[in-house]
Amino acid sequence: MKLVKTLLVALLWIAAGSAYAENGRDMAVHVEVHLIPSLTLSDTQMLIGDESGKPVTVGGILRLAKLPGKQPVVVLIHGSSGMGANIEMWERTFNENGIGTFAIDGFTGRGIQSTSKDQSQLGRLNLILDAYRALNFLAHDPRIDPDKIMLMGFSRGGQATLYAAMTRLNRMWNTSGARFRAYIPFYPDCMTRYRDDTDVDGPIREFHGADDDYDPPSACAAYIERLQNAGEDAAMTVFPHASHAFDVPYAMPNAVVKGAQTVRACRIVENASGELINEATGAPFSFHDDCVQTDPHVGGNAQARDAAIANVIAYLKTLLGS
Repeated sequence: MKLVKTLLVALLWIAAGSAYAENGRDMAVHVEVHLIPSLTLSDTQMLIGDESGKPVTVGGILRLAKLPGKQPVVVLIHGSSGMGANIEMWERTFNENGIGTFAIDGFTGRGIQSTSKDQSQLGRLNLILDAYRALNFLAHDPRIDPDKIMLMGFSRGGQATLYAAMTRLNRMWNTSGARFRAYIPFYPDCMTRYRDDTDVDGPIREFHGADDDYDPPSACAAYIERLQNAGEDAAMTVFPHASHAFDVPYAMPNAVVKGAQTVRACRIVENASGELINEATGAPFSFHDDCVQTDPHVGGNAQARDAAIANVIAYLKTLLGS
């Protein structure tokens, strides 16, 4: 019921926005709300392919950039605070450049508003399944080019985007018959080392702020280096003086997020049974572990945001041959 009410609100927002479509190039020419069947799973279930999770329906907003004809689409995954203003900014940015978008709301259907202060509410990998299910829907829509669907996410959604590239998870969970053309994670958590995580099935372009103390860029740099050493197409762009959530489309001074959990001091590894282990203790990882800290910073940075937009659009134009 809560999801239905949320979708009704979204439809009202769409109707209001569509009235101005003819006045702005960044507006979609057509917008739809879709329900995507998924599952709520633990990280271990995701890692071993256990499908016995709780069925759930997640929402998604499809914004088509042009009609008629097939078009590329970027799937967007939000962070721990849910659907934020940066999602709408990226939707408009892509639409203006002839690229459709599909923004997934992975929280509302699960009765979650935010996981910032309690990350245990949802497995960190669960949004990957939502992304694969969205891919299945999009790849069979005749208005969309199934070979030109990209995945992009932010923070928690960035982590999902980064590890959705793993060949192993694609084989277990992606039943769409398609693959994401590229993976574009923004400031993800890279503190976990998964088995076979250097075997990926598509190019990765990661973006981070140098001053991020929520999800440290150094951990992601180490992972990107491991991917490169394994011969994978992966690259990372780090913006100086930029913090977590640097791409917000408004002035947001760098500030502490009181009570927000961060695993920046943790080292987590997957064992042979698909369990996530706290490397320091040898016990299964928990968000009650001593290594879990709080009060990281977030803050906007217009220079980094604008540079990231230019970088992403240039990359997609090269990737898609447009």
